Amino acid sequence: MAFGIVLVVVGAIMRFAVSAKTSGFDIRKTGVILLLVGIGVFVISLVILALGNRSRSTTRTDVRETPSGLERTEQRDDFSTS
Repeated sequence: MAFGIVLVVVGAIMRFAVSAKTSGFDIRKTGVILLLVGIGVFVISLVILALGNRSRSTTRTDVRETPSGLERTEQRDDFSTS
């Protein structure tokens, strides 16, 4: 989230505060690109943060026939991001 904020700040400075002129490189367009990428990173970070409180679990059951009879194995995977 902090990286998105940094990109927005740098992009805004390049877009609105810099008045240098160069040939072959447009500082203002680069600032707009950094602004848009920074906003995108910030929004994606918020979505991941909001969805990160959810947890899920998966249970797998494997039944095999062995010489001594049936063997049952269960495996449980807990995925928690909080």
